[in-house]
Amino acid sequence: MADAALGGTVGSGSSRPQFDLTAKRKRNLSERLIRWFLTACATFTLLTTLGIVVILAYESFNFFRDIPVWDFLLGNEWTALFPADAKFGVLPLVRGTLVIAAISACVSIPLGIMAAIYMSEYAGDRTRSIVKPILEVLAGVPTIVYGFFALKFLTPNLLQSIMDVGVFNGLSAGIAVGILTLPLVASLSEDAMRAVPRSLREAAFGLGATRFEASVRVILPAAISGVMASFILAVSRAIGETMAVTLAAGSRPAGQGPDGPWDPTGSMQTMTGFVAQTFSGDVSNGSVQFHSLFAVGFLLFIMTFALNFASQWISRRFREEYQ
Repeated sequence: MADAALGGTVGSGSSRPQFDLTAKRKRNLSERLIRWFLTACATFTLLTTLGIVVILAYESFNFFRDIPVWDFLLGNEWTALFPADAKFGVLPLVRGTLVIAAISACVSIPLGIMAAIYMSEYAGDRTRSIVKPILEVLAGVPTIVYGFFALKFLTPNLLQSIMDVGVFNGLSAGIAVGILTLPLVASLSEDAMRAVPRSLREAAFGLGATRFEASVRVILPAAISGVMASFILAVSRAIGETMAVTLAAGSRPAGQGPDGPWDPTGSMQTMTGFVAQTFSGDVSNGSVQFHSLFAVGFLLFIMTFALNFASQWISRRFREEYQ
């Protein structure tokens, strides 16, 4: 009976129990297979990123054999699609990208923070379960729809009624991208604020703070690492946006028309907008114009990588751990 309870059998020539290890071996084999599969997935992700970097760097090197690096980075005139007088100073494209990203941040950050405070501190569970999915639906709308929204609604019905703007302008594109990145700020900030322990809220209320004072002076500073990370990720998303700015902002680099270099009421092409416009045109493979696409893409990759790195650093630097 004792041997049966242990799950083993006794041999005729030995009194030691013999255990069946088949189940344990199968479990160990399944664990090893899962580990190999997860390792392969992580390796694939790493190799994909490495492949992107290698391709961009290689093609950019071909571009910089014809165009000096400093002329590309510090040049103030971009006429890459005019073969007779092609100039490859990327600063106009960088200016357009930064202006539209800054306008989008002015839209998404305040509205996103207010939405996060409402969902975290004011809304009940039922209201939050309805409002948050509706807000996140904005993130699922195709970005080209935001471009049409800016071109056909924001510019003619809103902006042109209060100021002098062109049909294509950076202001409407920035507002559209701000609406696009609003769910990112609101959702991540709300998650960070809800992670703050309830004891901090109760302590603030015990000291006589109102709900708004507790939200702004206690909860928001305690969740600052996640909130700041959401800001940087939203700006990074705005810098990499393509279709919305291609439709709404136009195809003339900033400062190369009657408008000033930082004037958002005029047409301004972004780095992604130039890539989309050039690939949709007729650019011969192997030409300087073709290689300029990779140089612009490589610079854009470095900018977004730096922002993501800054987001990770801020999250680690200002993270608060509560017991």
